[in-house]
Parts: sequence; structure tokens; C-alpha cells
Amino acid sequence: MASSGSFPTLESLHFPSAQTSISQTLSSLRRSALSVSNRLQSIETDAVFVQEVAEHYDLPLVANERCGSWYIDPEGKTGSAYFKSTDGHTGQWDFSFRRLNLQLLPLANQYGGCVIVDSTRRGKLMPDALSKTIPIWCAVLNRALFPTQTDYHAVQLPPNYLGESEESQIANRIDGFVHSLQVCVYLSSMTASNPCTYMSGTGCFDPLSPSLIYFTRVEPHPAGLAWRADIFSKSQSLKLDLEHLREQLGKPMQVAWANRSYFHPTDLRKSPEYHLLVLCSASKRVHGAEMSEGGYIQGAGDDSEAWAHGLTPPVFWVNRPLLKRTAEEDLPGVIGELVREYTRENTDSKATVISPTRNLYISQTDARVDVGGKYDLVIDCNGDPAAVAENPKCLNLGCASAKLGSRDLRKSLDKVRDFVGAQLGADPSRSLLVTCDTGKDLSAGALLAIVCLFYTEDGTFDASLTKRSISKQFIRQRLAWIVSSKHDVNPSRSTLQSVNAFLMQPPDY
Repeated sequence: MASSGSFPTLESLHFPSAQTSISQTLSSLRRSALSVSNRLQSIETDAVFVQEVAEHYDLPLVANERCGSWYIDPEGKTGSAYFKSTDGHTGQWDFSFRRLNLQLLPLANQYGGCVIVDSTRRGKLMPDALSKTIPIWCAVLNRALFPTQTDYHAVQLPPNYLGESEESQIANRIDGFVHSLQVCVYLSSMTASNPCTYMSGTGCFDPLSPSLIYFTRVEPHPAGLAWRADIFSKSQSLKLDLEHLREQLGKPMQVAWANRSYFHPTDLRKSPEYHLLVLCSASKRVHGAEMSEGGYIQGAGDDSEAWAHGLTPPVFWVNRPLLKRTAEEDLPGVIGELVREYTRENTDSKATVISPTRNLYISQTDARVDVGGKYDLVIDCNGDPAAVAENPKCLNLGCASAKLGSRDLRKSLDKVRDFVGAQLGADPSRSLLVTCDTGKDLSAGALLAIVCLFYTEDGTFDASLTKRSISKQFIRQRLAWIVSSKHDVNPSRSTLQSVNAFLMQPPDY
């Protein structure tokens, strides 16, 4: 202890704020390496590779949303896909009916294929969407649409990437996925007690139409008894017109992979025999920490909600020079202003009709969509209910955003049912626009409830249908209407769960 008259020594001084641990130092360095500036520079670097892949194969670029759009200049972007890596996770392989991606079929037919762009974060060569989800999708459609072209029936997987066990398990599931896209056959003289006696493959009855039997192939009656079979190309689960899809695609799909490690198969190009889908992983694989890469970040565009301050790919590509010369500490403010300006000028002001209905529409909430009262009725999932309290032709649900909004929607669907039943029941020819903040989630959920409750198979309004029993398969059918009409619709799992819970509750007679 120093005497009262002496000065303190260096050893006696303590600066807690200066006693930074090694872990704190490393965390600080990592945050610096993962700066917005480094991310944007990394995206630009990866975009150069993506363009090289497109030129190598002479194919247009398609972004696997949302990450893929960061790596493609909007002027060179031909379309979007919505394949999720979760559908390719080990043990959870799936053919998603929420994300059919049927918009790719005519695009592939027009150009002979496409390059689908995605990326993944540190440590992996490619995301599961490219290594498994899309190969599963291609195999299912090849088998369902081109049953005689067996050369394209095997699931095509990247070389030396998955284990033999996983490859085998995926291959064994393909037939099960194809069953959901089987042919629907009407048999006029078969009995419900023995529906599949003279058919090969698995058969089952549609509970909504007992005379419809689904199976793989019809064989003649062994005793030569006469019966008539009219074959319709519609899927069991979704009532999709398979013949129309076959015409849209034209030829089977062949898969190739392009990444910083290899192009495989090396000699594969466009061909008169097939359409080529090149699965491009944009980023260089990084094995160590970002700090060792001189500022380069693998998968920089991934999880943009966590780092982009609201920046979107279109805003980034239009304003690259300005963003590059802006200091890191100023980027949040600059980005905010750029996003506001872009939103004012470029928000989509068009609504999409939900086929086969002729009077249901979906869009992002925007006053320009309904200029002049173009639509007879409007439901705004996020709008303030008080704002339209005196307008009988508008219904605002007041739902919050994200998961809270899905729960709010569940509580509001009875209002949607009553509003639609009263308004369209009085005049079924009225047009109805359903909107939400994104035009992709809550609005899709509300519309799903509407088409399940009120619409017949051919898209006609019928108020008496609200008493019918609704199954998950039936809801899946109607969801296909919405997804096929507006390809970027992507209702969240929580939104779909809310709709299912509402529709499948016992009816209140």
C-alpha cells in the first residue's frame, strides 16, 4: 500500500476496461471481418464467377431465393426458384408441395435449361438445396412426366459428396414422391370394396369423389369383362394437369454442378435430348475463419436480415459505386435512405389472379394496386381495422408481422369467412383483392382459407361448401392453386398451421 504522500506505481493501477480477454479480441476481429463492406465486396467477387458459369454453359441465370439474387445483376436475371435446403437435410428429404417451382418448366424449355444460383456459409462446398433438394425435384418430375424415358429416372447427385447410405435412402424415396403425381383414372364399373383388383401399382379412393381411383398403371380384366377407363392427366394430391406440364417442359432434365472446385460432368452441355440444369454454388469454400481470408466471406449473401440493414439485391446492384465508397459507420444510414427511395419508385403495383378462380387476386399492400377502386372488395391482412371501419367493402385484419402475424391470422379467419360469405354470397361476380405487407405470406394464408371454404374444383364460388369436411390433402390441392398462380408466394409453416387448424376444426352446425 503506497503512503499517503507518495504517487501510485504502475503496478498498483487497474484498468478493467483494458483487460480484454482473448475471446473478446477474437470476437471483435470476427465482427470486423464480417462487416457490411466485406460482405458486399465478397458478393461482387462471387458474382463474377456466376457470370462465367452462365457464359460457359450459354444458359440464363435463375436465382434460388433469397440468397441467390445477391449474385446476379437484375438485368441478367431470367427468373427465380424457391428450393429450400431443409427439404434436403439428412433424413428429411422431401419433394415440397409448398414450393413446386413449376415456373422453371417453360423457362427450361425456352432456353434449353438454366443455371440455378445459390450459396452457403463457411465450411460447405454447396448448400443442400443444390446437392439434394433440386436433384430430388428433377428425378420426381422426370419420372412423372416422362415415364418411358428411363435413362433420366435415377436421382442425379453430386460426385463423391454424399455417403452411399444417404444416396441409397434418397433413391428409395423417389417413388413415394412420384406417387403424389400419379394419374387420376375414372372407372365407371369398379366397386369401392375392391378398387385395385385389376390394376398394378398402389390405388386409393378420393374421399371427396369416391369414383376416382388413383394408381400407377391399368391392366386388362383377366376374364375379359368390359369396363371403361377414361384417363385424365391430373395429379392425385394437387389436381395438376400433367399433360400440360409435360408440354411446358418438353424434355427430361439433366443435372450438372458448377462450383469453385469443379464443373461436373465436365463435358456436359445443352442437348436436343434433355434440358440442362446447372446447379451453381457461387462462393469459394472457406475452411478456416473469415479473418484468414483477407476480408472474403463465403456465402456473404446468406441470412441478409441479420446484416444488410434492409438492403436488398436490386438496391445493391443499382447503387454499388455509392455503397463501395461509403464508410462502414455511415452505411446503415445510407442504406436506409436508398431502400426508402427504391421502395417509393419500384414497389410492385400489380395484383395476380388466382387460377382457376376468375375473381380472387393477391398482391403486396400498396395503394397503387387499387387505384380508382379497381377491385370490388379488399382484405388487408396487416391493415388497421379502424381505418376501414365504416367501409363495408374493406376488411383490415390488423395482423402483426412474422410469426406473431400468423397467430393473429388464425384468430381473424372467422372474420374472413363471414366477410367473404356475405359479400360474394350476395354477388359472386365481385372481385376480391387480398394483400399483406409482403404479398407472399399472410395474404396467401387468407386466400387459402377462402378457396378451401368457398370454391369448387373449377374455381366457381359456392357459399354452401363451407359445411364440407376438409382434409390436409384437400388443403394441399388448394395451396397448389395459389403457388402455381404466383410463383414467389411462400406462406410460412406457422401461417399454414394456422390455416389448417382453422379449416379442420369441427364445423359449427
